[in-house]
Amino acid sequence: MVISPLATQTIISPNKSLRTALIDGVAVHCMAANATVRACGNRFAQKSTQASSNYGIGSSGEIGCYVGEEYRSWCTSSRAEDNHIITVEVANDGGAPQWHVSDMAMRSLIRLLVDVCRRNRIKKLVWSSNKSDRVNHRNGCNMFVHRDYANKACPGDYLYNLHPYIAQEVNRMLGVTKEGQFVYNGTDYSPVFDPSFYAAKYPDLGIFRGDAELLFAHFWQYGMNECRQAKQEFNVIIYRMNNPDLNTAFGDNWFSYYWHYCMCGKNENRKS
Repeated sequence: MVISPLATQTIISPNKSLRTALIDGVAVHCMAANATVRACGNRFAQKSTQASSNYGIGSSGEIGCYVGEEYRSWCTSSRAEDNHIITVEVANDGGAPQWHVSDMAMRSLIRLLVDVCRRNRIKKLVWSSNKSDRVNHRNGCNMFVHRDYANKACPGDYLYNLHPYIAQEVNRMLGVTKEGQFVYNGTDYSPVFDPSFYAAKYPDLGIFRGDAELLFAHFWQYGMNECRQAKQEFNVIIYRMNNPDLNTAFGDNWFSYYWHYCMCGKNENRKS
């Protein structure tokens, strides 16, 4: 069963079907109650409920899994949509019409969506305030809401209005490219990363077929810790050797050398 490692509880629902499409999007729902992860799971565990979601998040930030990712949950009132998305129910610490969610729940939601995107190779989340874009999957839109398919307020006005923020934060953590930049955690790594150079230098990266965003994701997840060279003009081993003060400060924390060069080393004309 495919379950996010962030889930601390597993209460498997019988209300599911085998998925027949690749996962390429997400739908965030509200519980319309301040239910715990276990309480929500127990409800979905009843066959008579005829509903489920892949994950649930409580107001404490705890994450639970109810339907493994290889299965389609019964969540969005659209079999076609549920077939290709991961669904997440979030507890509400406030009532209608906003259905507010706690800051801890929001942080867990973003972490979970980042994990889902990474494991399913979803390059980025795209939200549109235009319902037609969402239901017709136009302009790359891959974030969906229950209210588009049923007479429901779900996910509530609070979460609905925060979808641009959710997409922005998830994409920031995924290192989505912007205007020729390669940004991770607010830092542009373009001074040390060139996708074409990186792919050509390391044959094992051929599995990414030259996809710049996937190559960059590999670079910040693995490449930096492995001291890989991702741009002709920068070699992290030489940078460390030429700058003894950085060696004293960073030791074997290779990520910090890349970060330092991007933030100030290049502007200081340090040898790399």
